[in-house]
Amino acid sequence: METRRKLLIRNKRIATGLMIGAALLFVVARLQNGHGAWEWVAAFAEAAMVGALADWFAVVALFRHPLGLPIPHTAIIKHKQGAIAGNLATFIRDKFLASDTLIAKLRAYNPAEQLAVYLMAPQHAADLSRGVTRLLLDSLDFIDDERVQQWLRAALGSRVERFDLSGTAGAMLQALRNDNRHQVVLDDLLKRLAAWLATEQAQSRLASSIDEMVTKEYPLLSVFIPNREQFTRGAGEKVAGRINDFIQAVNADPGHELRQSFDAAVMNLVARLQNDPELRNKVEGVKQEVLHNQAITDYARNIGNDLKSWLQHDLQQSDSKLQQKITAAVAGLGTTLSDNQGLKDSLNDYLAKLVLHYGDTLRNAVAGHIAGTVQTWDSADYSNEIELSIGSDLQFIRMNGTLVGGVIGLLLHALALLLA
Repeated sequence: METRRKLLIRNKRIATGLMIGAALLFVVARLQNGHGAWEWVAAFAEAAMVGALADWFAVVALFRHPLGLPIPHTAIIKHKQGAIAGNLATFIRDKFLASDTLIAKLRAYNPAEQLAVYLMAPQHAADLSRGVTRLLLDSLDFIDDERVQQWLRAALGSRVERFDLSGTAGAMLQALRNDNRHQVVLDDLLKRLAAWLATEQAQSRLASSIDEMVTKEYPLLSVFIPNREQFTRGAGEKVAGRINDFIQAVNADPGHELRQSFDAAVMNLVARLQNDPELRNKVEGVKQEVLHNQAITDYARNIGNDLKSWLQHDLQQSDSKLQQKITAAVAGLGTTLSDNQGLKDSLNDYLAKLVLHYGDTLRNAVAGHIAGTVQTWDSADYSNEIELSIGSDLQFIRMNGTLVGGVIGLLLHALALLLA
């Protein structure tokens, strides 16, 4: 600011000096009674003095009243502070922050490509991972505070107490029933069962179960079974095969009886979870038992403490495993983004949609902030600040007005002589 002030004072002195010089030259020329060349000097000095005074008045009138006189339409910047603030805000909103302008700039900048290049740089990936590491460490320290712990326990307990487990479970099952998505779950369960039954371990367990059943239920018959081990093994394979045949039949028939029974069971469960007071009370009872079970609470707290201790220890190491993983993930994201043009286009399109969606709100907010801020400035400080910013250049108008006015005076004097 001091440099601008010195420059303004210097240019003011030069402009004022030229004006005073023109006035003195005019006086001297007039004292010579307009003889010879002094006639031309007088014409130059007179016009230069008029031009200098006119431009002095115009420049001064922008910032204050000339000579302190309250002449109308002077001290314009001071008196028009509100209008200038509003017009400036509107200009910035409509010209600089217009949606079309912002989107054009966004497209030209190609933020997705810039982000990819930034993330692929090893130093940037390392810096980001260190920042995330510091954030995690600070977060862990914050969570360690007993007051935060009390608040978290109270907030979590309150949320769990209010959580409608029965209704939520019913809504989730109902969502699964839409478009028969619950049948996909049944298909997956049957496939897993079929895959397990095909294993030697499953068939061996079936054989053992058959052998135990025969021994328990038919002890006399079991005595007369020849090659009992081979018999039970074969029986286990046959049972597994029959179950697999049944599963294949269910998979091949969309209207199979099992599917209909499963659909009816799911629909009935949904209705009971949402409307059966007895079942809802049972579910709520299970939730309360788990919530207030001290052993479960201690177990969960110990797991959380162990995880927190491990994180703190790892993040404090120079070769932190987690930090290395974060660095690799950041660099990998950059590489993926760089190699996938469709992903970059999608990100750029999404950012453009954000600009369109929030553009008007942000533009109006910025314009309101600018207008409000400018209007709250002290009028004298506001006027002085603008004068410091552009006043130095305005002094050149005064200098040019003095010289150009003098040249015009010479031209007019010459024209007068020609016409005479």
